[in-house]
Amino acid sequence: MKKTHLFILVFVVAAIGVIISLFANTSTYTDFSAAVDNPGKEFHIIGKLVKDKPIIYDTKVDANRFTFFMKDQKGAERQVIYKGAKPQDFEKSEQVVVIGKIENDEFLASSLLLKCPSKYNDEKKPDGFGDKKYEVGDKPAAK
Repeated sequence: MKKTHLFILVFVVAAIGVIISLFANTSTYTDFSAAVDNPGKEFHIIGKLVKDKPIIYDTKVDANRFTFFMKDQKGAERQVIYKGAKPQDFEKSEQVVVIGKIENDEFLASSLLLKCPSKYNDEKKPDGFGDKKYEVGDKPAAK
């Protein structure tokens, strides 16, 4: 076998391995209903924290168990169990992305992503900020 044939063969096998590894661990953004329909498969679910339901995190009982209720984008509500510590300022988050799967009718999250409220809101501009309008050809005032 020639060296070029061997090189091409190794390159093709490596390319196939890379392609398979890229597609093997892909998960999709969806809602709780798709996760329920496919138990054991990992999904990313975007939703909001249900603030009127209990948020349970007791370090004396289990420091690596955090449970809360979340409502997905379609309005379905489900309890989420996260195997890890409660993130700081969790209650202030605007949006939550949980990454995990359904097992025994429970959503077990392996990872959490939070979108916290922005401290840069249009409503909090100082008085007079942005009131001046400029026309083409306007020159700045001399000091």
